[in-house]
Amino acid sequence: MVTQGLHDIGVRVALGASRRDILSLVVARGMELAGPGIVLGLLGALALTRAMAALLFGIGAHDVTTFLGAPVFLVAVALLACYVPARRATRVNPMVALRDD
Repeated sequence: MVTQGLHDIGVRVALGASRRDILSLVVARGMELAGPGIVLGLLGALALTRAMAALLFGIGAHDVTTFLGAPVFLVAVALLACYVPARRATRVNPMVALRDD
């Protein structure tokens, strides 16, 4: 998204957007993609608990720690995956970004 939106980011920086604005924009757009995937995965896991109960050993099918820990871990990974390109986007030189068009 950062590479494809380089021109837009360059325009925003040229118009006075702060680094924090660019960082929050890129992270928010990335989390808009990751959030629904995590929620759908959690709902799917909840729906399949009965079918999977026979395959689980040493843990219950409705283990709260697992159902809370996995989404928290995935959110942390998604935030990190969004943060790295967002930091790169904050370093965009508006003149270079606008000239590449």
